Amino acid sequence: MRDTLPSKNQVLQACRGSGQPGHPLLRAAHDLTALHERLLSAEPALQIELDTIRTDLVHEIDCWVTAQLPPSHGAARVHTETLGAVIDRLARFTATAYAALARESGRELTIAWEHLAELAVGYEDLASEVCTGRRRLPGAH
Repeated sequence: MRDTLPSKNQVLQACRGSGQPGHPLLRAAHDLTALHERLLSAEPALQIELDTIRTDLVHEIDCWVTAQLPPSHGAARVHTETLGAVIDRLARFTATAYAALARESGRELTIAWEHLAELAVGYEDLASEVCTGRRRLPGAH
């Protein structure tokens, strides 16, 4: 499982659209970021449609991850979010941070990039804990 989950750097590259997202989670991270970029300026009717697609992608990530995980240890603590939800937030923070580069300056820009960096570290920690059996994801048994 350790090699099954991409590193935080790979996920961030996929969110930025760089690299070659051959891994299912990297393709999903790329697609989620594109959806979040569109959501930033979408009309309300389109937002509903895009959000439905986003929810489906998050569910696909969660199903894929659950299928790859070995059974969790009874003592493993449950994380508050699924891996799909974390990757979705990484995609949203990436879209927001890059949009902020074009229109913001100062404090708001700094905050956007800090949120992205903090969540990337959180993803890396979660991936490590899931792979070593110290943490399990909601819905994973």
